Amino acid sequence: DADFVMMCVGNDDDLREVAMGAQGAIQHMRSGALLIDHTTSSAGVARELAEEAEEWGVGFMDAPVSGGQLGAQKGELTIMCGANEADFVNAEKILACYSIRLRRMGDVGAGQLAKMVNQICVAGLLQGLAEGMHFAERNGLDVAAVMEVISQGAAASWQMQNRYKTMIEREFDFGFAVKWMRKDLGYVLAEARRSGASLPVTALIDQFYADVESMGGAGWDTSSLIQRLRAQ
Repeated sequence: DADFVMMCVGNDDDLREVAMGAQGAIQHMRSGALLIDHTTSSAGVARELAEEAEEWGVGFMDAPVSGGQLGAQKGELTIMCGANEADFVNAEKILACYSIRLRRMGDVGAGQLAKMVNQICVAGLLQGLAEGMHFAERNGLDVAAVMEVISQGAAASWQMQNRYKTMIEREFDFGFAVKWMRKDLGYVLAEARRSGASLPVTALIDQFYADVESMGGAGWDTSSLIQRLRAQ
């Protein structure tokens, strides 16, 4: 049976230290073992770690997750994997223990690229939700009633269903922090420049999150984009 080591840290520099530093995991792993990284990082560092692991006879998989703290607690994460087919097959059973959706997206780095797509979509959804709710507030509508109605139609999303109540109550001291979303969007925009992808809305929303940070909201949930509109 294969040996597995899982890690989930903050950013690229953390990964390099934990995996390849003086006390790094790779050099202490048994030949044939598999290092699985659940951090949301750059695709470049995933490939960098894979090269280092190969030199030590160790496999590597980038496997960023989506689903947040609640998804982790319930064992219902979505995991996007970048690995060779054999490593993915070996790890599939153990990853299934804490995921509800699990898929190999391609070779190493593909998992991170798929997670970037997720963050692009989430950012756009949250800005749209914030603007819709702000519009409803300014026009004197019962915002909760509006959200309850439209959440049953084409505008429905996980963000709407799980965040509109706390957005109405101005509760943001929970969830996925703005500072971490900005870290993720930084990787997204860097990869977009490398690949030539045009992401004008994502770049703009990243700046909106910078505005939220300047309001003292670095630790607020990403749904706090609405606070920027309310402050105007």
